Amino acid sequence: MKKDRKQSMKVALKGSMCGGGGGGGRTHDIEQISKDDGSMLSFSNGILPSLGARSSRRVKLRRSIISPFDPQYRNWENFLVVLVFYTAGVCPFEFGFMHQPIRALSITDNVVNALFAIDIVLMFFVAYTDKITYLLIDDHKEIAKRYLKTWFVLDVISCIPSEAAHHVLPGKIQTYGYFNILRLWRLRRVSAMFARLEKDRRYDYFWVRCIKLLCVTIFTVHFAACVFYLLADKYKDPARTWIGASMEDFHQRSYFVRYVTSMYWSMTTVTTTGYGDLHPVNTGEMIFDTFFMLFNLGLSSYLIGNMTNLIVHNTSRTRRFRDTLQSASGFAARNQLPVRLQEQMLAHLSLRYRTDSEGVQQQEILESLPKAIRSSIAHFLFYNVVDKVYLFAGVSNDLLFQLVTEMKPEYFPPREDVVLQNEAPTDLYVLVTGAVDLIAQSNGIEQVVGELKTGDVCGEIGVLCYRPQLFTVRTKRLSQLLRLNRTSFLNLLQANVGDGTIIMNNLLQHLKERNDPIMQEILTDTESMLARGRMDVPLSLCFAVGRGDDLLLNQLLRRGVDPNEVDGSGRTAMHIAAASGYEHCISLLLEYGANVNMKDSEGNVPLWDAILGGHGKIIKLLSDNGARLSAGDVGQYACTAAEQNRLDLLRLIVRHGGDVTLPKCSGTTALHAAVSEGNVAMVEFLLRQGAEADKPDIHGWTPRGLAEHQGHEEILTLLQTVKSETPRKSYVPIPDLGATHLPKYNSEPVMTPAPEAHLGGEHRRRRRSNSFHNSLIGIMAAASSGKPQT
Repeated sequence: MKKDRKQSMKVALKGSMCGGGGGGGRTHDIEQISKDDGSMLSFSNGILPSLGARSSRRVKLRRSIISPFDPQYRNWENFLVVLVFYTAGVCPFEFGFMHQPIRALSITDNVVNALFAIDIVLMFFVAYTDKITYLLIDDHKEIAKRYLKTWFVLDVISCIPSEAAHHVLPGKIQTYGYFNILRLWRLRRVSAMFARLEKDRRYDYFWVRCIKLLCVTIFTVHFAACVFYLLADKYKDPARTWIGASMEDFHQRSYFVRYVTSMYWSMTTVTTTGYGDLHPVNTGEMIFDTFFMLFNLGLSSYLIGNMTNLIVHNTSRTRRFRDTLQSASGFAARNQLPVRLQEQMLAHLSLRYRTDSEGVQQQEILESLPKAIRSSIAHFLFYNVVDKVYLFAGVSNDLLFQLVTEMKPEYFPPREDVVLQNEAPTDLYVLVTGAVDLIAQSNGIEQVVGELKTGDVCGEIGVLCYRPQLFTVRTKRLSQLLRLNRTSFLNLLQANVGDGTIIMNNLLQHLKERNDPIMQEILTDTESMLARGRMDVPLSLCFAVGRGDDLLLNQLLRRGVDPNEVDGSGRTAMHIAAASGYEHCISLLLEYGANVNMKDSEGNVPLWDAILGGHGKIIKLLSDNGARLSAGDVGQYACTAAEQNRLDLLRLIVRHGGDVTLPKCSGTTALHAAVSEGNVAMVEFLLRQGAEADKPDIHGWTPRGLAEHQGHEEILTLLQTVKSETPRKSYVPIPDLGATHLPKYNSEPVMTPAPEAHLGGEHRRRRRSNSFHNSLIGIMAAASSGKPQT
């Protein structure tokens, strides 16, 4: 098993470097970004597909072709880069200082040359990217043709051992040093490596550029030092050289001393320090030094330009901030703005600079991301906060997710105005961190009327009711708020009318709980508009009853809402009121003719909901108004009572006209359930009510059979004593009162407007039509009725 596993791993490794076998064999997907398990960084190395549906996302390489994006091949290239650094240091040194090869150094050079020779062979099997079509070319002939025309000759020459060149070239030529200098052709690999690192987000761009510039400088100084010494070493009069003038016996000095002295003069020349202790003496040195200083002009410009660009880039944000502050100060002074307003301006600009520079609020970056990523970020950061806001309690998760996506986080410094009193309602805010004061202005005097903390919302009354903002909202300390635009908010609610109803009722409930006179005035105004029928609000009876709000229920019934309307599960307001024990709501529903015997989708009637809830007053009220259990699925009720071992429920069912011997839809009777539970008292009671011991269910099981199968001896004895004749039933049938079963309404329940005859002319003249149509209530009404908003 282990052997097979190792063999399969070898095949996998081989397949990752090359294409598979012939025919329909293994192929390699070189486009890393198309892999399901690909790295998130692979797009920086792979090939982007062209636009359009015709572009191929998966490219299959031919047999024995290596992908240039293969991780193993990339590791091989990185290993060769390390060898290039060795070549960059050793080759100029051999060129300038050494006449004959050293054994250890020669062996190392030949090993390095052999590794680069292997790379030459591999280059004939590596696919390349066409510069015009950006497609991978994997044809053997095209790969060989391209390589032979470009780098092949120089790559081969740089791999020839120095010993071999010594035997081929004329003896007068210093083959060892001159030939080795050709190996610097390999430096192109270092340039390509730095180009990749600059695009790799795992590495800091600033330090990658600095290291690159440092490497360029060190190599320049090193190469120039070797050339300087070569000129002095080859000159016929050693005393008339730059090093011989200060070190007459320099040929007898160690390599280390000569190299350090050469590096010192090269560095002083590159940096243009010019101490004067070393200087060119003969003509050849002067000529080389002249051209080298010309080269230094370009090198210095390159280094200074790059470093300046890096530094300016890091400080450009601070420079723009200071310019903005200066402009804002000048604007405030020129227009003689109040000191407090000037402080707010400068504090806001300073805070925005901090949030941007510290990466807290990168709005430009967020806006550049796809919507799905922005939504995920917003959901992760703010969903828990928005979920606790009272205004959104009970809304669907879908709407809550959409709301969080539309919210924009903003920071406000201390004592900055977020919302101004009486301004147009354009946004609402959710407080994430910090605290704000609610300030009311009267006769030019400001008074703090409230305080909001984390999880509170401000500006919602103005946005939902489309009225001027009630208070000035001012931060007490550094605060973070989520801003939700009114237009975006209402657009979402138009597609979620039911959630809009919940939000509006949350607002009304919030106003009821506030003892503030201003809030009570708003609540009174809203409720009076509801009573006059001037708001076509899509509020359902089930919603009102679910909250036990008999006042709202009365208003809805007065506007002509069907008392028998149903919710999504087929339950009416009567069902909900009976299950919850809301006596006043039931009385209102009965007053408006609600059907007390209407079944929901599960066959339950309101009386059964009241019995399950144990609401005695509700049971009596419903029974006095014609409610009966026989209108529902009595068999289901009886089985439920038997499964719960509640003999009292069975007695109540019988007392209210239910036949406990009836089966439910599966054919199972209460006697089946009682026998399965082993409840002897319940079995005896059911037998007295006329339950049949030999009545099978849909699976063929009878109560007697169940008792025998489960070994209930006492129940079997009780069943055997049952007389063959059917006993008289103790329940008294209640005649059918002729109540009709009203159909369910599929459309959204909507309050209908009051008749024109009931509204006086004075009311019509004072109607604020614009406020209504622009409020949440008017928008929901238009969306619910399907009429365009005017």
